[in-house]
Parts: sequence; structure tokens; C-alpha cells
Amino acid sequence: MNVHESEKLAGILEQKGYIKGQDVNNADIVVFNTCCIRESAEQKILGNIGAIKPIKKKRKNMIVAVCGCMSQQKDMASNLRAKFPFIDIVFGANNVEFFGEYLDTYLEQKKFLNKVENDKQYLENATGVPFVRDNSLYAYVNIMYGCNNFCTYCIVPYVRGREKSRNPDEIYKEVKTLIDMGYKVITLLGQNVNSYGLDGSTKGVYFADLLENIAKMEGDFELRFMTSHPKDLSDEVIKVMANNDKISKSLHLPVQAGSNKILKAMNRNYTKEMYLNLISKIRDAIPNITLSTDIIVGFPGETDEDYQETVDLLKQIRYHNAFIFMYSKRKGTIAEKMDNQVPLTIKRERIHNLLDIQHQISEELFKNMVGTIQRVLIESFDTKFYQGKSQCGKVVKIENNYKSKIGEFYDILITDYLKGNLIGKVYNGRKEN
Repeated sequence: MNVHESEKLAGILEQKGYIKGQDVNNADIVVFNTCCIRESAEQKILGNIGAIKPIKKKRKNMIVAVCGCMSQQKDMASNLRAKFPFIDIVFGANNVEFFGEYLDTYLEQKKFLNKVENDKQYLENATGVPFVRDNSLYAYVNIMYGCNNFCTYCIVPYVRGREKSRNPDEIYKEVKTLIDMGYKVITLLGQNVNSYGLDGSTKGVYFADLLENIAKMEGDFELRFMTSHPKDLSDEVIKVMANNDKISKSLHLPVQAGSNKILKAMNRNYTKEMYLNLISKIRDAIPNITLSTDIIVGFPGETDEDYQETVDLLKQIRYHNAFIFMYSKRKGTIAEKMDNQVPLTIKRERIHNLLDIQHQISEELFKNMVGTIQRVLIESFDTKFYQGKSQCGKVVKIENNYKSKIGEFYDILITDYLKGNLIGKVYNGRKEN
């Protein structure tokens, strides 16, 4: 989401005659597009903003703008200005499309602008907003904004607002344009894509319908989506994924914890048993699915027994990838004020252990891919290998034994797993011993 919104900001700037700079010391404008999902992200951005101070002192006409989720938080705009008085413009995640107008106003008035808007009318509408996409093969498309789930550890609903689905016809038009432009991997974005249309704004078009209609479009492309909330992943979506070759057979399905007690405290609205049943249905329908997940260790009140349930779930499901994080307090969330905060030393011990277990599982699963056929998009070439990524995001190095083309999909026979990479060659329809 952050990358895609940065593409919009770059598009607005190019439309106004700016070009992408290579050296911040020579910049006319610097835009910090922030994230506040974790405290570490917020601390990093504060450090980066502070590093601009001596440059701004030398280049007094340089414009410094801060936007995104962090600036959307209550009182953050005034706090940022107090801490960094050289900031010129602050605006939020809900009104990215108006950045051009804010820039015009600042250039005219040369006064600090606080343009953090909380009104729903400012929820960004992608229609008509220009983009500058850094990658000619991969494109992102917002299908909805906001979140209604209020997980107790998460600040997103407070800074992104309630769920709002985009008009499906606008989405189809944008996707069709991207296909015609030659983009090969199109990823549909939302805080919870599975709840697309549940706000009643799409005239009966839901996520399964959206996926199926896009998958029917002509062209050689792969359709992906993120992120899915387990409680809303329907049987219809699973069926559409199974029945359409253009839809990626890779699914990111955050579980967050393996303990029902912790899942309830997180307000995830499903149990471990419900999640495992969902995984079983997915694997029955799509046997070759590759799964990834998010896990939080050290959530308030997590005991050794609760943590062990997460370990057991990880071993039982065997994800290809897992993004594992230590719980950290986020100001403004319910979990921030919960009792029984887990000591940092225990969180560190648990996360290192879980990472080691997942690393072993990933290594085993990727080694098991040797001998399989994987559909791979060729991204680059060096003197020895073409290189691409499998649907599960794993780098595949392809032996230069066939005249391949960058930007095309090929069926690749995986021949080896070496130093974290899959090795393969173009499959010609005859599997060799």
C-alpha cells in the first residue's frame, strides 16, 4: 500500500514538472511517505526527517513534505512541526490525491500547511490520479480503503478510516489499461480484500466476482491480491482461485497467533480450529497452493503455553514463508493499555526460536520443489542466468539453455535448490530424469 501511494505522489510531482532526483542534497522537494504500523517504522522516519535539517539549512527553498499514516494520527502534524520546524507541508493518508493542490498553495503563500483531513469525503479515489510506476512488470491496484476490524494491536482503522470499496467498473478499467500497457503481475490491494463490497457500495459485486471478472480479461498476466483476513475468506473466493489459471496459487493469510485466548484478546474473530479448517479447505481445492502468514509473538498475556500453541500451529501448517514480529505497543490502540505485557527478553527468545523453526520448514519446502514445474516471470538476465520469481515470491535462477525473453512467463522445471535460490530450466514438455 505504501509503495503504491508513493507511485501516486511521484505521478503528481511529475505532472507538475518535477523529475526524480538521485541525491537528496540537490533536491527541490523531499516527500516522506510514512508508515506507523510498528514503532520501529515510526522511529526510522523520525530519524530520516531529522537528517534533512542541515540540507534544508543550506537549501532554504527546498520543500519538505510529510504524509501517510503516521501524519494521520491525532495531533501528529503539530507535533512534527514542533519537533522539525523546517517541515513545510503535512498531509494524511486520506487525502493523497490532493497533494498537487497543497503544493500549489504552499508555493503561493510560503506558509506551513497542515492538511490532515479526517472527513470521509477525502478518502482517496484513484480515478484520475497519475502514477509513476518504478517497475514495468508489476502493478498495484487499490480496490478498497480503510479497515473495520479493530484488531487490538493495530492502529490502521484509526488512521485509515472505515472500509470503502471502489466502484468495480473503475477497477476493471484500470486493470484493463495496465494489461494493455504490458504489465504482467497485477496485485489488488486492500487492508482486507475479502470484505470488498460488504459496505454495500458495489451493487452486489463482491471479491469473488471481482477476481473472476478480472481473470476473464484477455492477456498474458497473473493476478494477485493482499491482504486477506481469515474470517472473511469465502468458499466462493477459494473456488474462483482454484478454477482460474491467471490467479496466483499463492496466498498470504495472517494467523497472528495459535492460541484461542490470544486470538480473542487480539479481536481476530476466529479460532485456531476455524483457521485450520479454512487451511484444509484451501489445500483440498488448490493442492499446489503456497501459503504465507504473519505472526506476532509476545502479545500481552501470552504465556509459555500460548506461545507453544503458536509453535505447534506453525509446525502443523508448514508455511512457505512467515513474517514474524515481536509485539510492540502502538499508542492509541487497545492493547497498549493491556495488563501482563511480556518482557522484552522473553519476546526476543520466542521470536528467535520461531524464526529458526520457520527457516527449517521453508528450506524443506523449497527443496521439495526440485522436480516440479513452476510458472515464472523472467525479470532480468546476466551472463549465466535469467532470473525471475515463482508465484510464492522465491527467486528462480534459470539456466541459459533456451532463448527466453524478459517480461514473459515460462514453465520452469526446478532442478536444484542452492544458497536460498531455486535453480531451473525452461520446461519443453518432456520431464528429464
